[in-house]
Amino acid sequence: MNDALTGIAQAAPAIGMIAAFACLIGGLYLVRTGKDRRKGVLLLIMTAVLVGNVLIWTLPTGR
Repeated sequence: MNDALTGIAQAAPAIGMIAAFACLIGGLYLVRTGKDRRKGVLLLIMTAVLVGNVLIWTLPTGR
């Protein structure tokens, strides 16, 4: 990560991954139980987007 990032910016990827795991578990639960499949699928899509954002945040800048 960039040395210029401080405070919450350093914790953002970890918080994002915790949220992604929570969304993954919730989405799988909703899809498998059939309670609300549409919301479950949306949670799974949100998980993929969130993981993609974390990957982008943690890429080296090339400097």
